[in-house]
Amino acid sequence: MNTKEILRYLGYGRHEAKEQVLVLIEACVRELERAAVPKSIYKEYPLSFYGEEGIDCCAFQTCSKALKKNLKDCQSVLLFGATLGTGVDLLLHRYNRLEMSKAVVLQAAAAAMLEDYCDQMNEELEKKYEEKGLYLRPRFSPGYGDFSLECQPALLGGLEAGKRIGITLTDSLLMAPSKSVTAVIGISRIPGTCGMRSCQDCEKRDCAYRRT
Repeated sequence: MNTKEILRYLGYGRHEAKEQVLVLIEACVRELERAAVPKSIYKEYPLSFYGEEGIDCCAFQTCSKALKKNLKDCQSVLLFGATLGTGVDLLLHRYNRLEMSKAVVLQAAAAAMLEDYCDQMNEELEKKYEEKGLYLRPRFSPGYGDFSLECQPALLGGLEAGKRIGITLTDSLLMAPSKSVTAVIGISRIPGTCGMRSCQDCEKRDCAYRRT
């Protein structure tokens, strides 16, 4: 994993980390690699638009100006889900009780690990679809901009994510295992940058974790 990404999640920005922090990161990465069982799933659905901001992916319908902009010139979408598995949650829970400083670093490292795994899967999908003359748009997850978290149940249902890779939802729409992600990926016949890293698509400019 990229240590810079872990430091970004820890809020270091452009500041240098002390040697003991880097040593702790290395130890946490080793533990995460033993605990994590990454899995992902995707499924393609047709796409249509209605009204000014309406989006119909068959699996769910929503109104989102940000998502509609992201899906411009697309005729279908991939619903995508990924998780690091329950072993990571158990590891985080253990250190939340035993060693909070290590738990904080583990949280950051797990977030970076999940994002790196999603990028790898995204690259594979991008190559697969380009062989068909199709191009992917950036991943766009519920919670970005005005893309409502209320879409999570239908999105996960459209993937059968609970049965296939073990992702479920709490009553407050939090995913379990906690290090899981869902996203919508547009498919177009018009070339465009895939831009898997999402900061450029987020409207929150003052985020402490924003990539420069």
